[in-house]
Amino acid sequence: MSQIVFLFPGQASQYPGMGRELAERYPQARAVFEEADRALGFSLSELCFQGPEEELVLTENTQPAILTCSIAAFRVLERHGVLPDYAAGHSLGEYSALVAAGALSFADALRTVRRRGRYMQEAVPVGTGAMAAITRMPLAAVEEVCREAAQGEVVAPANINSP
Repeated sequence: MSQIVFLFPGQASQYPGMGRELAERYPQARAVFEEADRALGFSLSELCFQGPEEELVLTENTQPAILTCSIAAFRVLERHGVLPDYAAGHSLGEYSALVAAGALSFADALRTVRRRGRYMQEAVPVGTGAMAAITRMPLAAVEEVCREAAQGEVVAPANINSP
């Protein structure tokens, strides 16, 4: 017996224009973007569809943007009878999975991830620090590269994913 799993993405999957074609083509997706605009009190849809990129990449904007696009796609699939047996998410994607599972309302999730993003952004000001995704490198080698790059600062693996 086959099962369907929806795995929702985390931060760093954002880009200007995201969700625009989905919202133009499907009323269910458009309704999700309209709900997001109302819940947040500003035009998240415009930010997603048009940018500018420097505003979209701010964590407090990125997180509700990705959540909104994920739920817009989910609602379209749901409307067409494609429902998951399981829902999961990577980091921020966990909130999309909770909405898809019915454990959290979309509006509550939006407000929560907007605050989450703001708090994360306040913890490390824009332009301070960096993050990189490293694939196909043994953990010991990544740790060594971090030690060499540190130069008296903190550089460390923060999230170790398995293949």
